[in-house]
Amino acid sequence: MIKIKGTLEEVLFVNCLFISVVLKYTQVNLTLRNIMWSKQQIEYHEKAAKLLIKIKDLTFKHIQNNRSISEYEIQQFVLEKFQEHNLETDKYPPIVSYNQNSATPEFYPKKSSEKLKDNTFILIDLWAKLKIKNAPFADITWLSFYGKKVPTEIQQVFDVVVTARDGALKYIEIQLENNKIPTGKDIENVAFEIIKKAGFEKNILHELGHSLGIEQDHGPKPNWIYQKNKKSLLKNLGYTIEPGIYIENKFGIRSEIDFYISSDDKLIVTTDLQKEIILL
Repeated sequence: MIKIKGTLEEVLFVNCLFISVVLKYTQVNLTLRNIMWSKQQIEYHEKAAKLLIKIKDLTFKHIQNNRSISEYEIQQFVLEKFQEHNLETDKYPPIVSYNQNSATPEFYPKKSSEKLKDNTFILIDLWAKLKIKNAPFADITWLSFYGKKVPTEIQQVFDVVVTARDGALKYIEIQLENNKIPTGKDIENVAFEIIKKAGFEKNILHELGHSLGIEQDHGPKPNWIYQKNKKSLLKNLGYTIEPGIYIENKFGIRSEIDFYISSDDKLIVTTDLQKEIILL
């Protein structure tokens, strides 16, 4: 309790105000500690990330071996692999979309979904966590093309998205080297500026990235990589970077990776970086 001079009412008011500030500060610190991952949680996330990459590879191989497979059937295959590898997702199933359906960022196929045919562009977005209490999610988006050659327009948009993704990662790395932790807003600005300069400003339909949660894939929104987050990213907390360009009635390109900033200010990318569209 602080000591001040004044009337009893003034003393009580100042002391109550002081206690309120202390409690609020303590609550904020406790909240941050609850959000930030422990060493064990980082290991859980990294294991889930490796398993998602494995399941992604199995999924593309499965598509190659089933040449009339539907979007819904691929989604169900992924869910089966989650079970086999002791993974679970949240209330939303994986995103699998062909051609124009991929222009909708969150497209969940129904049983009567599109079937694979020649020259089909394919987007898969997978997120899952280990079936262990307090294990965090991992989240990836990868692209493939069922045909002999990726169309020029798709390839050009993919190149812009990858440049934006890598530009954001490079920016984080440079800031850390200069003993600065970047804000979510600044990271998004770097990536989106690349997309805007390429002429696709109107084709940006969502934030650059989000924190990774425990109960669900998306962590608390104040910690996302987007315009409203003017605070530095938190250390030892996983985030996604997932720039996307969506061409209505044609296709959507998104590349999604996971990363965290370590206690010693190192950028740790926990998922593979897609460098080219996979030909099936």
